[in-house]
Amino acid sequence: MGIITVSSREFNQDVSRIKRAAMNGPVFITDRGHPSYVLLTIEDYQKITGKKESIVELLAMPDAADIDFEPPRLNKGIYRPADFS
Repeated sequence: MGIITVSSREFNQDVSRIKRAAMNGPVFITDRGHPSYVLLTIEDYQKITGKKESIVELLAMPDAADIDFEPPRLNKGIYRPADFS
């Protein structure tokens, strides 16, 4: 598993080559000489994060039914008409 570093210009000029390189390990993409991005395969990303859910599954919040939430009641004294005098 090798780490490859390419400039953002190289990445833009040959995306398919960089994607193939990511199959062998992370590819660091630099911007003005500084590492800015890392390209990983989805499998490598899932290994690192330990998560298998997709973003859609995470946003659906399947466990939301287990959350107890009772918002406090507001007192009527909180509301006051604006005083423009």
